[in-house]
Amino acid sequence: MSEGQEDGAWKELNKSLFIKLFDFENFFEKLLTPTQRNSLRYVYREEEMTMMTVNEVSKLTGVSIRTLQYYDTIGLLKPIEYTESGYRLYDDTSLERLQQILLFKELEFPLKEIKKIIDAPNFDRNKALEQQIELLTMKKEHLENLISFARGIKGIGVKYMDFKVFDTTKIDEYSKRAKEQWGQTSEFKEFEEKTKNWTKDDEATVANEFMQLFVEFGQMKEMDPEDEQVQLQVRKLQDYITNHFYTCSDKILCGLGRMYAGGGELTENIDNVGGTGTAEFASKAMDIFYMSRK
Repeated sequence: MSEGQEDGAWKELNKSLFIKLFDFENFFEKLLTPTQRNSLRYVYREEEMTMMTVNEVSKLTGVSIRTLQYYDTIGLLKPIEYTESGYRLYDDTSLERLQQILLFKELEFPLKEIKKIIDAPNFDRNKALEQQIELLTMKKEHLENLISFARGIKGIGVKYMDFKVFDTTKIDEYSKRAKEQWGQTSEFKEFEEKTKNWTKDDEATVANEFMQLFVEFGQMKEMDPEDEQVQLQVRKLQDYITNHFYTCSDKILCGLGRMYAGGGELTENIDNVGGTGTAEFASKAMDIFYMSRK
């Protein structure tokens, strides 16, 4: 794997990890009273989500209720929540995940593999879509060739025994490479090994501890990023990533800092817990840390 590919791999890994760990609703709910939590949940649901029942999702997507229930049972597509009566509720994020599941199913991926792929920390939705489009295009061309072949037989009969039209080697090879691509980075393998025995409580603990690091960065953002205390905080972040996820080299740490301040969801998430400007401040501190150790 080239240096550029490695950089892209760990960037996607960390982006997915960061989004997964920053569960802000749960984080802030722990700081509120039960009444405040219910109020927050109501506002969050009303303004940010369109909730659908399993019956509504079935009608919209054409996927049977029984199949959706099965996906819930095996952990492939969990509802966003359950009503007091036990009814499943889904949001837009659930539908996006269902789209990915259905696309992979069309490409004949087993459900177990689909779950492993889309749950992987380095899962890149856009890259997956590109590969899905490529594979579906190959299948389309294959079917068109079969149709033309069948029409030829119907029109003039078979003149010679040509079986090339049935060859799916190209499709099979591309499909194999697409499947193998996920989970091949050393960072992902290390992450998978370290987290394989995590319970839900373990995940929640790590998520809260990880978020707290950026709360602390926010408390320091009026300081000089070169200050010794700030630089110790950078080292604390690096050590935490290494101890809980994968080996975070100085180079990876520097790249993370630039990604955190690069705008979009990651930047917003950091600023949400640390205050406006926290992502930019942490990024500068991480860059200084990297340059001082070169």
